[in-house]
Amino acid sequence: MKTRSVRKALKLPLVATMAAAALVLSACASGGASGGATEESAAPENDGLMTPGVLVVGMNLQYKPQMYLEGDKPTGYDVELLNALAEEMGVELEIKNLDFAGLIPGLQAKQFDMVSVGLSATDERKKVIDFSRGYIPYSSILAVPEGDSTSLTIDELNKEGVIITALQGSSNEQLIRDNFPNATVSGFPDQNAALLEVATGRAAAVVVEDYILAQFSIANPNQLAQAKVDGPLSLYYGSWGVQKDNSALVSKLDAFLCKVQNDGTLADLYRSIMAPEMPDMPGGC
Repeated sequence: MKTRSVRKALKLPLVATMAAAALVLSACASGGASGGATEESAAPENDGLMTPGVLVVGMNLQYKPQMYLEGDKPTGYDVELLNALAEEMGVELEIKNLDFAGLIPGLQAKQFDMVSVGLSATDERKKVIDFSRGYIPYSSILAVPEGDSTSLTIDELNKEGVIITALQGSSNEQLIRDNFPNATVSGFPDQNAALLEVATGRAAAVVVEDYILAQFSIANPNQLAQAKVDGPLSLYYGSWGVQKDNSALVSKLDAFLCKVQNDGTLADLYRSIMAPEMPDMPGGC
């Protein structure tokens, strides 16, 4: 499956509805005049889905270009990959857009089958949910005001009274605690709010993925820059989160990810949306 077929899947119709505090969007990844899964495309029970024939995915659509809303239409790297997954499984794709901090609790409460937001498979998270193999590489960096990018050091930031921001509930919050134990961690439910806190001088720095800083800088030039410290704070691979002990769905996801990694679809998709080059992905397929 090449990138062209992934893009084709993205153009299929989306139907928006409001439910609770979430924006719920349905995308039919398989045919049928009714817009739902046909009998032939319905998922067998061993796919591990809560409702056969429907793959419900929790997301936080605010991270351009990885996952975001274009009007009322979900788009980006994760969305195209999920459309390809739904097509492979022969199911209907339903996306629920929630705040990041509500995704893991929502998965535990069985509001959706899986979470697609590039979660790092930390030991703490593994206690409550399961994970697929990695599907996207991340480089977490330290961003500071433009004028401070060459002068601020790790030691200068690792002091009492220094505020460093991150997305609330993300692994970047723990990176701050690990690298700056004397500083104060300030988490925000919205990624842009964490960045703007630094740009407006209310915080000294933010820990964020490099591609998110790049997107922020396009809209807000000359405000933030990557701190000139040695290398990224972390290089890791984001995974899909799945309900605990749902080995059937994990196996299905891993098989799909190995397929698109081996045939080049994953790298093509990454290069067309995220960055010119894709770092090496984990082996084992």
